[in-house]
Amino acid sequence: MNSLTLAIDVGGSGIKAIILEDDGLAVSDKFVIATPESATPAKLIDVLLDVIAKHDTCDRLAIGFPSVVERGVTRGAINLHPDWDGFPLGQVLQEKTGKPVKIANDADVQGYGAIASQGVELVITLGTGFGSALFLNGKLLPNLELGQHIFIGNETYEDRLGQAALNQIGAELWNIRLQEAIASLYKLFNYDKLYIGGGNARLISVDLPSNVAIISNDLGLIGGLALWRNQY
Repeated sequence: MNSLTLAIDVGGSGIKAIILEDDGLAVSDKFVIATPESATPAKLIDVLLDVIAKHDTCDRLAIGFPSVVERGVTRGAINLHPDWDGFPLGQVLQEKTGKPVKIANDADVQGYGAIASQGVELVITLGTGFGSALFLNGKLLPNLELGQHIFIGNETYEDRLGQAALNQIGAELWNIRLQEAIASLYKLFNYDKLYIGGGNARLISVDLPSNVAIISNDLGLIGGLALWRNQY
């Protein structure tokens, strides 16, 4: 039986949603709304409930969320609000909507939409923060959180390549830093393929190695179907 999945991609600056059939066919227009400022659980849940109400023909929910996610509980979400640490988002949404819910880290979800399930595949997302996901032959190693790891000196990948850094140094120097990060990540993971997504991927102007590809942000929605195909 074909199920209708409402895929929601929660980002630091925007929220996207679409209803998908099991084969990935969209049966609604893509819906986009701004993420509320100082996005506490109460504020963001109100927005999510409104989004879900506008798509009430769906059977189930698949949500990509910008934090570590463990069995529906968010850990961190530093680019949203500190109150998200340890918040049972999956349980709350299921109780309030009556619909089954799957939630995973947003980069993990986008990765599911991008990968070819061949060898070591790494995904990074460039936006408000720096997201990451790692797959081996299609199997996810969840909640990688590379963005919080030291890159150069005392600065993390997110410090060097997040939105705040881009605003401070400009796109030209940001692109140079990205090249350095790509080289560093290849030495670390020896990946077969690196996929780069996120809202700021559109600003990439440097030549990329042959095993590096820029991917559509819509994969952050399509990848939500994999949360229901896999035992996430």
